[in-house]
Amino acid sequence: MADSEETARTAPPLPSPGGRASPEDTYLERRALRRGSAGPLLLTGLGVAYVVSGDFSGWNNGLAQGGFGGLAIAAVLMGLMYTCLVFALAELSSILPTAGGGYGFARRALGTWGGFLTGTAILIEYVLAPAAIAIFLGDYVEALGLFGLHSGWPVYLACFVIFIGIHLWGVGEALRFSLVVTAIAVAAIVVFAVAAFTGFQVDTLNDIPVRGGAVGASSWLPFGVLGIWAAFPFGMWFFLGVEGVPLAAEETKDPARVLPKAMAAAMGVLLLLALVTFTAATGARGSAAIQSVGDPLVHALQPHGDPTVVSRIVNYAGLAGLVASFFSLIFAGSRQLFALSRAGYLPRFLSLTSRRKAPYLGLLIPGALGFALAAATGDGARMLNVAVFGATISYALMSLSHIVLRRREPALHRPYRTPGGALTSSVAFVLACSALVATFLVDKEAAFIALGVYGVALAYFALYSRHRLVAAAPEEEFAALAAAEAELERD
Repeated sequence: MADSEETARTAPPLPSPGGRASPEDTYLERRALRRGSAGPLLLTGLGVAYVVSGDFSGWNNGLAQGGFGGLAIAAVLMGLMYTCLVFALAELSSILPTAGGGYGFARRALGTWGGFLTGTAILIEYVLAPAAIAIFLGDYVEALGLFGLHSGWPVYLACFVIFIGIHLWGVGEALRFSLVVTAIAVAAIVVFAVAAFTGFQVDTLNDIPVRGGAVGASSWLPFGVLGIWAAFPFGMWFFLGVEGVPLAAEETKDPARVLPKAMAAAMGVLLLLALVTFTAATGARGSAAIQSVGDPLVHALQPHGDPTVVSRIVNYAGLAGLVASFFSLIFAGSRQLFALSRAGYLPRFLSLTSRRKAPYLGLLIPGALGFALAAATGDGARMLNVAVFGATISYALMSLSHIVLRRREPALHRPYRTPGGALTSSVAFVLACSALVATFLVDKEAAFIALGVYGVALAYFALYSRHRLVAAAPEEEFAALAAAEAELERD
């Protein structure tokens, strides 16, 4: 009975007689994005932009959890998880290239509850992460003594106002801006690596003192085997956000062909940047010296504490990396919010688009919330930990969606097929679940904050929005088609 009720709620609407626009058509016209604005280069740049700030700071805190060996193993495992996840998402995005991204995939595979759980987890990540990065930008500006500022909130406000304004201007302009800033940040990492490797010393990699009593403790694993697990969330910082590329599907030229290539290219760049950044920074200065600093690349280039020409370049370029990630994460959050709102999971007015086809309320409201959180708390690390918790839930559910669709609908048309099939997504699923548990080892309070937000969202869905879904939304139509086909097969 439940299945038939869900099918009825999400069945595609019939066209209106006489060729006139139906209410559903009008509804979707007011919620349309600009088609064909993003090509392969812009999408690859978007994938790198989501993540590049993580190369400049944050990952090094994993050294305090696992030491060089622990963080190295964690980064390899998290790199494997993201690679497997990207391959799985490439297949899913070629099947359903809509702005819903992970929510749309899970909606087809796991039903309305699975779709909402996935979309909400993604939204937690993409609303909290920009707020955290705005705080880091404020810290950078203060540390560099720019504009004579002694408080971060003017920087937070400027970031949200200026960069949301660019997004409101248009998606093509926004992605081109993101590509330029990302290129500056990547160039700075190359400059850093060349300088850092000139002073590379193997002996400095494992200079963190061994904690006595830890199981499996050694110079390479100073906190023991458990330190590897505790370092998982920090190994994720080298890749966190790349899964957001499919959210640009409705604004992409030939998404079924372009999205898989762009995601694979972005992941390849990120794996290389992670390897270079991690080894160069720890080898140039030592793991102990950079394990808790806010700007590990700068510290790695200043063995005596005195700024150099190269360290100043990297320091200022760190701003470009933070801007690139902040800017692109705002884009991702607005598209996930847009898709959930368009389908009725969240208030529908949030999916209205402007004359330039930008979801203006989906940009302005999360932006206002992000600024308020940044100004009120100033705790970027805590907010980023909440974002990581949401991300790991979404990874597990998206990987599970790939597995379910492979087994339940093997004949579904797949323009791109994941190498290794369900085995690949199974690896991503197991590692995502492990990373989810690891967040409790690092910051229990952040994990419980995320669960609290989740609880409020689920109550809203259970009591209100699940009875008011929009059948004409692309993700809902796609799921309704699957339900109708299954019904025919049973008959």
